[in-house]
Amino acid sequence: MRKELIITVAAGCLIGLTSLSALAASAFEGVWKVKDTAGKPFEITLSSGGAAKATRGEGMTGTWKEEGDAALITWNTGWTTKITKQGNQYHKAAYRKGQSLDAAPANSSDAQKVK
Repeated sequence: MRKELIITVAAGCLIGLTSLSALAASAFEGVWKVKDTAGKPFEITLSSGGAAKATRGEGMTGTWKEEGDAALITWNTGWTTKITKQGNQYHKAAYRKGQSLDAAPANSSDAQKVK
């Protein structure tokens, strides 16, 4: 009986720890200040549920996911944005619709987390 109790408690702890790590916030969640292809500043908001939005004139929305040391954002415009951690700084790279992420980006700028 005692062995079963220990196994049950251990299993409960493991499930609890797994659940907490799934709820841990990504370092990419929040508001990012970046620049567009014309050099004009705008903000990208990455929400915990995977939603993305930008303060661009056309009201860009999309989804995002964390991939390694980067946040990959897929926009409703067909563009893709990648915010990558490089040392102690972050960098934004933007790719046109259909452009390979292995190609040189159409636009890049520093990315600064403001919230």
